[in-house]
Amino acid sequence: MSDTMQLEPLVKAEVLAEALPYIKRFYDKTIVIKYGGNAMTDPKLQDCFARDVVLLKLVGMNPVIVHGGGPQIDDLLRRVGKKGEFIQGMRVTDEETMDIVEMVLGGQVNKDIVSLINKHGGKAVGLSGADGAFIRARKLLMHDRENPEEMIDIGQVGEITQIDPSIITFLDSGDFIPVIAPIGVGSNSETYNINADLVAGKLAEVLKAEKLVLLTNTPGVLDKEGKLLTGLTPRQIDDLVADGTLSGGMLPKISSALDAARNGVRSVHIIDGRVEHCLLLEILTHHGVGTMIKSH
Repeated sequence: MSDTMQLEPLVKAEVLAEALPYIKRFYDKTIVIKYGGNAMTDPKLQDCFARDVVLLKLVGMNPVIVHGGGPQIDDLLRRVGKKGEFIQGMRVTDEETMDIVEMVLGGQVNKDIVSLINKHGGKAVGLSGADGAFIRARKLLMHDRENPEEMIDIGQVGEITQIDPSIITFLDSGDFIPVIAPIGVGSNSETYNINADLVAGKLAEVLKAEKLVLLTNTPGVLDKEGKLLTGLTPRQIDDLVADGTLSGGMLPKISSALDAARNGVRSVHIIDGRVEHCLLLEILTHHGVGTMIKSH
């Protein structure tokens, strides 16, 4: 038998032993995970994600999944002859686009994630924010960057006014894994498309989560030279936004991460969803795979 064959079980044992203090520290703690990017579209990464989530639940943590679905929405828009348009990282959502958003997020994507987690032995339950009206929203108006006095209307895009955590707490207590589509409901029962990063951030605050983990298609937060920045404080993040280092699709991510870090979530992790088992690496080992933003 070769050395590597003999070593492999020992390496596995060491990995398990390394995970033990993290399992103890995060036992019965809530971890809100924003699932998006390549991790959602690559079959191998989908499988790794589902297995990671099931393992976190089995060792006593309470994972709550909020998912995006940008590529899938763009795909269906293309098929009906529409082109996705974004302003400051937010999708412009007219009535027809909203129908597609609800169909893709609340239907196809949500059910696919639920099935995958259940296939690996979890008990996932799919929800949209319209279920039990647990995510309340109103129309989002954005400041025009060129003319800050002007407001931009980007259609049926919502900002969260309130989240009722009782349905999530109830599911957690029954050993279910909530999988949430980022759709909110207004005062007249109208539905709104809400950025999934913002839903994950606000949900982490309301649930008093230990961690908020945002999966991305980048190694994490990068400086102007493209180097990974690991431990950041909210003040350092503000500086990076001010000098233009952070822009585009990273802005809603950073905004939700900062709000969560300032409002009681112990740590926020922006991690590389293209790395296999990135959740386990970030939560259960010394070897992180992204940027951690501490609450202080």
